[in-house]
Amino acid sequence: MNDLFRSDRRMVLVAMGGNALIRAGQSGTISEQERNADQLVSCLMSLVRRDDNLVVTHGNGPQVGIQMIRHENSREACPPMPLDVLVAETQGNMGYFLQQAFLNHVRHEAIPRYVTTVMTQVIVDRNDPAFKTPNKPVGRFLSAEQAQDRIERYDWKMVEDAGRGWRRVVPSPKPLKVIQRHVIRHAALEGVIVITCGGGGIPVWIKEDGDYEGIEAVIDKDLSSSMLATQVRAEELIILMPEPRVYINFGKPDQRALGRVALSELRGYQQQGHFPPGNMGPKAEAVINFLENGGRHAIITSAEQIDAALEGREGTHFYPDDKGNARL
Repeated sequence: MNDLFRSDRRMVLVAMGGNALIRAGQSGTISEQERNADQLVSCLMSLVRRDDNLVVTHGNGPQVGIQMIRHENSREACPPMPLDVLVAETQGNMGYFLQQAFLNHVRHEAIPRYVTTVMTQVIVDRNDPAFKTPNKPVGRFLSAEQAQDRIERYDWKMVEDAGRGWRRVVPSPKPLKVIQRHVIRHAALEGVIVITCGGGGIPVWIKEDGDYEGIEAVIDKDLSSSMLATQVRAEELIILMPEPRVYINFGKPDQRALGRVALSELRGYQQQGHFPPGNMGPKAEAVINFLENGGRHAIITSAEQIDAALEGREGTHFYPDDKGNARL
């Protein structure tokens, strides 16, 4: 493996959502997820061909929702699994889909790269205020009667979600540190394509005796990815979403796509409310955190436009203020 090490490679972290493997209108079958993983990896191969050191993170919203239904429906037949274990399960099976797709693509193109998936734990503060006010919806929509049953039987916190039904809510604490950050960085520096931090990472806190303990919570994947990009000293952060660019006044007659954006300009858009908390908000915050902590360049675009974005012809590009804010 040592012959793959090259100190002049860029370190790039690519973050994507769980809906990259289960798309709108799909049921989430294995064949669908394998096919979607292959299509996604075919886009990410642009970075491999450019000889970048590559770390890939992913969400798991649809996948962990399916696992919650599966475990709830089999509760009488076998022991139910807590949410941190379900995050670990989805890290494993989604990592497998992506890892196999990468292995096939590098073999077909005769590119000498290894691929690995790292089971990733992320430390959170046991005193994080999120534990007192759970607000992250997970799992399926339920009727009011079903929700009351879950409250009484399992002591779940439930909220009504936009008139569509009731859903369980769990804490979403701020990520502090990826335990496996050094393993991830060293593997990436050796030329290994690393798939990691699935679902934002498995949330753990530190007990009074110093041991780690898993906790039922969900960590925002974009914030974890940004933090990991800083901790592995990535030069570039790429966040994937369905649209090829970021918009201000999105969905309004005067909506405008952003090309090249300076950090101070991004902060201004955020303060003006252009990026809602449940949508673009975490992505904007992730970019801000990355650039404030030494990142050189961030891109938000779609997987299909990665090539064009890397060439500066597509995507929204973010830079520290000293790089200027002239739009593409």
